[in-house]
Amino acid sequence: MAEKILLVDDEESIIDVSTRYLQRDGYEVITAANGEEAIVKWRNEKPDLIVLDLMMPLKDGIETAEEIRAVDDVPIIMLTALGQERDRLLGLTVGADDYLTKPFSPRELVLRVRNILRRTKKVESDKSPSIITYGDLVIDESRRKVMLSGNEIELTVKEFDILFLLASHPTLVFPRSQLIEAIWGYEFDGDGNTVNVHIRRLREKIEKDSAEPKWIKTVWGIGYKFEGQST
Repeated sequence: MAEKILLVDDEESIIDVSTRYLQRDGYEVITAANGEEAIVKWRNEKPDLIVLDLMMPLKDGIETAEEIRAVDDVPIIMLTALGQERDRLLGLTVGADDYLTKPFSPRELVLRVRNILRRTKKVESDKSPSIITYGDLVIDESRRKVMLSGNEIELTVKEFDILFLLASHPTLVFPRSQLIEAIWGYEFDGDGNTVNVHIRRLREKIEKDSAEPKWIKTVWGIGYKFEGQST
């Protein structure tokens, strides 16, 4: 069954061209012209990934992403205006997994979609599931679930990938550039602030005190590392 993409934008030209390229790559595409329509399509169609424009009528991309992210960790690619760094960071803050700056190449959009879905797809394997436990923090790679004190923690795709990478290599320091290369998997045109935003959101979700983190430590001037003894 083809993976389903919800494409949300109020510009018909972007919808038309992007739909053709995504369909050519084998995806099923559902479209919406504004945030309110996007919410309806998301609820009814249950897409595997959402491409979401930031600036839209009725309900903008930030409001739409917040409503979706409150109950669903479906991957979201945010479309932002050229040069609007504040908008990009805001999109990442509310839970977007990636962003594209307009105008963009439809080929690049397809590559981003393919890249994210490849990471999130559950692949059957003969190896035992990889489960990492640090006290009351449990990270289950095969099911892509994180439990804290018996409660499931909802993480975005990128948040989970970052956490699993750090926790799999405790005490190893990862520079921001290395995290970008490992997690985003393409030549990134942003900066270290993207990593910082994801780390901050991770800490807010798993740390008792995000200002004094127990697990995800900052190594000033370099990057981040995970501390703790696995059990």
